[in-house]
Amino acid sequence: MASIEIEIAARKYLVSCRDGEETHLRSVAAIVDRKAQEASAALGNLTEARQLLFASLLLADEIKEHRSGTVSAQASEPDPAVAEALEQLAQRMEKLADALEGSPTGG
Repeated sequence: MASIEIEIAARKYLVSCRDGEETHLRSVAAIVDRKAQEASAALGNLTEARQLLFASLLLADEIKEHRSGTVSAQASEPDPAVAEALEQLAQRMEKLADALEGSPTGG
């Protein structure tokens, strides 16, 4: 098993993968990094968790559009309504994360 270092949202991660899959993992990490940068550029200063959340939502949206065949030519321009909905979702997720961080771990 190989280990490689990838960088997403200006943070480095050591990730394991099967031998021979290093190039593929680097390429998909680069896609995630670009989406994280897009999220940050569209929504301003974000925490690391929110930046990764928005990146994953942007990627999921692209996948859904590709599967349904409705890829928009305007896909690179953020929709203000979508940004607002994502903002509200992120706030809810942050509240949940705060609640989980404050709860006993049972250890």
